[in-house]
Amino acid sequence: MELETFLNLPTEEVARIVREAGPKVCVFPINGTRRWLMLEHPDAVAENFVEAYLNIAGRRHVELYQLFFDHGIDTLLTPVFGPDILARGEGYDALIRDGLSWFARGQDFLDFYDAYDVRVRVYGDYRRYLEPTPYASVIQDFEAIEQRTASHSRYRLFFGVCAHDAAETVAEIGVRFHQKHGRLPNKCEIVEAYYGEYVAPVDFFIGFDKFAAFDMPLVSTGNEDLYFTVAPSPYLSARQLRTILYDHIYARPKGETSYAEMTEGDWRALRDFYHANVGNTSGVGKCYAGGIWYPLPQVELPDTLAYRHHAG
Repeated sequence: MELETFLNLPTEEVARIVREAGPKVCVFPINGTRRWLMLEHPDAVAENFVEAYLNIAGRRHVELYQLFFDHGIDTLLTPVFGPDILARGEGYDALIRDGLSWFARGQDFLDFYDAYDVRVRVYGDYRRYLEPTPYASVIQDFEAIEQRTASHSRYRLFFGVCAHDAAETVAEIGVRFHQKHGRLPNKCEIVEAYYGEYVAPVDFFIGFDKFAAFDMPLVSTGNEDLYFTVAPSPYLSARQLRTILYDHIYARPKGETSYAEMTEGDWRALRDFYHANVGNTSGVGKCYAGGIWYPLPQVELPDTLAYRHHAG
């Protein structure tokens, strides 16, 4: 199937194709939200930043989750808070206090979980980091939303809170498991204990800004496809998601490349491409005014591939 055909299919048909390719686990940390909010909703931000963030950005989060589920993704991991946010100072207190329970108490979120039959889990070392802070009460909110959605079964949405390093938690899981069962847990049992239920290895990760994949402990194998949007995550469109899904399903080889089947023209195009891009590096960027990092264009298509790209 050609890309343009895939991009123009009805959403239900795209979802069917994605599901036929096997259950998909996607990690999508929604980053750059403050930039998006200040650029697209400056008046609301000027009036009350925290309220604008929780209401406007909250609705955008829900819209993005719907977008993924409507396109056939059944398991979505979205890291939302890390210890670095807790260390940002008093100016973030109100945002942290309300934002930590944002997805567990906001009415837009609750209505979405019910309408889409979404089961919610919270993963990470949040107890270790939050219990000594003024935000410890949000742990009860996490438990409440898990209980509230426990019977939901169509989709799964995992929120990562302080999920940057699972080493100590995994050690604790192993000790508790051994005390109870008299043996060490296998990986499946460790994953289940960490996430609240079993999660298969990640299929693809969609990040933003500098190239870095993070906050998906135990389910990252190195085989996941990595994608990075140039604009902040809230700008993600249906067309952009479909382009990613097309690449994941159709464009990336799922096995070893068969050099024996490559023609002389294939080898010539490959050589031309590498020669045209000697010295170019994906992920290189530059900081401009304000300290914002911008990715720099790196890839050049030689005529032998530019023609194929245009024809395809």
